[in-house]
Amino acid sequence: QLQLVESGGGLVQPGGSLRLSCAASGFTLDYYTIGWFRQAPGKEREGVSCISSRGGSTNYADSVKGRFTISRDNAKNTVYLQMNSLKPEDTAIYYCAAGRSITTVQAMCANPGGMDYWGKGSLVTVSS
Repeated sequence: QLQLVESGGGLVQPGGSLRLSCAASGFTLDYYTIGWFRQAPGKEREGVSCISSRGGSTNYADSVKGRFTISRDNAKNTVYLQMNSLKPEDTAIYYCAAGRSITTVQAMCANPGGMDYWGKGSLVTVSS
């Protein structure tokens, strides 16, 4: 069974940090671009960050540049999102998704509908 499972979400104070993990089972992530997307209440799902299959290219939403870092460990079949200096507006459900690397990471981050596999999400709440 092909599966992506997110972990690492939770409640954190503004200015704090969290690291999300996305682990794959049933398939290898080696040939997939991986993206982190988020959806806040009442808002559309948006691309946060994407990373190419070998990790050579990354993309970040303007709102998280300089604060979030995406990385991948293909040996562990896992992708990470390190989130620092968290703000209340970062509160959302965070999803990881895998898509065949058929275009740029920028294009894949801008088009959630083009991803092939999705996790169920991990809630991140930034609040004092």
